[in-house]
This record gives sequence, structure tokens and C-alpha cells, in this order.
Amino acid sequence: MLMKFEKYHISDEIKRSLEELGFKRPTDIQFKSIPSILKGEDVLAVAQTGTGKTAAFAIPVLHLLQERQKIKEAGEVKCVVMLPTRELAMQIYEVFEQIGKYTRLNIVCLHGGVGQDPQIAKLKLGVDVLIATPGRMFDLVSQKHVKLTKVEILILDEADQMLDLGFYKDIQDVIKFLPKHHQTLFFSATIDIKIKDLAYSIVRNPIRIQLSPKDPVSKNITHSVAFIEPDDKRAFLERLVNEHPESKMIVFVRTKVRAERVAAAMKRVGINSLTMHGDKEQADRSEAMTTFKNGEVKILIATDLSARGIDIANVDYVVNYDLPEIPENYVHRIGRTGRGIQKGFAVSFCSADEKSILGEIEQYMDKKINVLEIAKKDYAQTLDLSDDNDRNWKKLMRDAENYNKKKSKTK
Repeated sequence: MLMKFEKYHISDEIKRSLEELGFKRPTDIQFKSIPSILKGEDVLAVAQTGTGKTAAFAIPVLHLLQERQKIKEAGEVKCVVMLPTRELAMQIYEVFEQIGKYTRLNIVCLHGGVGQDPQIAKLKLGVDVLIATPGRMFDLVSQKHVKLTKVEILILDEADQMLDLGFYKDIQDVIKFLPKHHQTLFFSATIDIKIKDLAYSIVRNPIRIQLSPKDPVSKNITHSVAFIEPDDKRAFLERLVNEHPESKMIVFVRTKVRAERVAAAMKRVGINSLTMHGDKEQADRSEAMTTFKNGEVKILIATDLSARGIDIANVDYVVNYDLPEIPENYVHRIGRTGRGIQKGFAVSFCSADEKSILGEIEQYMDKKINVLEIAKKDYAQTLDLSDDNDRNWKKLMRDAENYNKKKSKTK
């Protein structure tokens, strides 16, 4: 049995926040990370989203900074948390704010897509925790609004995605600004030779923690795949949504254009949905996240770029409308559901030309995904019952064909 948070050597203010948030006992990643971070050790952790890893570093870091609280100069930063996307930065900021609610620590979030003046005003107070995407942070460093020379803790979160998005040089550059002696916490959902090379170039004798991607998530998620042809996927999505009208769903597609097309198809059949992808303005993305989080609209259609930037409670279904071309992204996608002790469902639509991708995903996960067998009659019925006007001509063609067959038999 894991020790309760109330027994940890952390401040009363943080314990109070954790109690209000319903945190009673640590998850595996928290149990393994928190003691080492509190000792000031470097940590290299491999654990996917959904395992509680944000709190695994937020809890001990907030405690350490609270213990060491000092007067800071304008722009001076004590801890930097670097993240690959705006959405992730904002959500990590929320976690730090919630856990640090009763401390007097100044927590600031920097990201692009919004004006910098309000961010600069917050920096003038001095910063305990700076949560940032590389672009905006380096803009403000170059303008001398951010001073990194007294940073005590560097946290790299979703390091593998940062590499995928080309932030390797940014990571190396930020280290040049930091003092020689600082604590580094390196968190990644996956590990390969590139990640290892980067990690061991910036951590010192780290405590290494690795949780199998299969263990923390799969036991809470029911996986299934249905073989559906590309033009028929929208009818099956319509059916899934109508069969579970109260369920919150994230639908993953391959491209930005496809996201908008699927949303338009859902609109034609009277289903409201939101889209999330790189072409959306930051204000629109923030509004979509809030609307989905509040449950005002229950369907969010997203691209892979959004996969790790979405941290919403109580997502019932993840639908892989298109299978991801990179097997690891399947794990990142399904990590949106089945979080904590919640149960979740991952449903994949696989067309004939995606079967090789399905094989790669199963190989990566080292498990077979349960196949939903669809009888020909049920398949045809799903298409026929769709309210999508773009599909109705196909039904008419089939009806005409069947009518002609019956007519020829009676002659």
C-alpha cells in the first residue's frame, strides 16, 4: 500500500491543496519520482501521459521552491518548465497553480499566439516557476525580460515530442543560459537512442524511472478496431455518437483539412463538434478546449499535434478515425481516456490500406487489438441509416439495383 500524501515531508500548504484536489495516494510515477526530486537529484523518467507525471514533478518542485523562497529581481526565474505546445503549457500551468494555490509562489506561463505585454508585466515580479514554449521564452530572453542565470531547476516535459517538433537546438540553447549547477528533471513518454543521447547530455547521475507504456493505461482502456472503408467512416462515427449521446469523445484524424471535413459531415447529420489543429488561432483553440472541457460540446476532432496537448477529465472515448502513421502516437492518443481510475474506450476505424499500420501498432504495444466483427447486413444498414445527404445517393443506387434484380427474377 502506497503511503498517503499526508505522510509526505511536504509543506502544509501543498498538502491542503492536494486534499482539496482529491489526491490521497501517489500514482506509481509519483511514488517513484517525488522522494528523489525532494533530495535534489536529477531524474530521467519514461512515463506516458495519464500516469500523473505532472504532479510527480509539480508537488516536490513547489515544496523545494517554497522552502528556498527568496526575494527575486525583475525577470529572475528559479524553475523553468519547457514544453512543446501551447495547450500543454497552459494545462501544466493549471496543475502548478492548483497545487501551489496556498503558497506564495509566482507561477507564470509564456507561450505565443497572444500579446506579450501582460506576460512581461508578470515577469517584473520575479518568477518562481516559468512554464514556457521555446519560441516565446527566447523572444523575451533576447529582450532581457527573462533572466535564466539563477535557475535552480530545469524540467523538460514531453521531451520526445519536443525532438519530433525540432526543438533540439532550443533545448541546448536554454542550457547555455543556466548556471552550471542546477537540478534537471527529464520526462518523456517514449525512449529511443535520440532521447537517450539528449537526456544524458543534460542530466548528471540521474535516478532513472521507467514505467511500461502498457501497464498504467491499458488496464483502464478497452481497445477495439473495426474494418471500415475510408468513405464509410463518417457513417460509423455518426452511429457511434448517436449510440452514446452523453459520452465525451476525442476523434483523431490525420490532417487539418480532414478535421474540418469530418466536422462538416457531422454538422450535416445534426451532430455538433469542435476542431483542434495547428491552423486555428490561439483564441479559437482556447475557446474550443474550454467548451469541450465544460461538456457544452461533447465531440472534439483533433490532429496528432494536439494529442499531447489535450488533458481533459472524463473523456469516455478516443476514436482513431484515421490510424496514426507513427505507432507511438496511438499510445499518446489513447492516453486521453482511461485516466487515473476512470475507464475508457479506444475505438479505431481501419481501412484496407491502413492494415499494415495496425500491424505496426500491435507490434509496438505487444498485444493484439480486439476486432469488432461487422456483419455485411449491419455494415450496409449503418450506411443506409446515415442522415448524411452526401451518402443518400449511394442508398438510392443500391435500392435501384436491388429493385432491378427482383424485377428480373419475376420475369
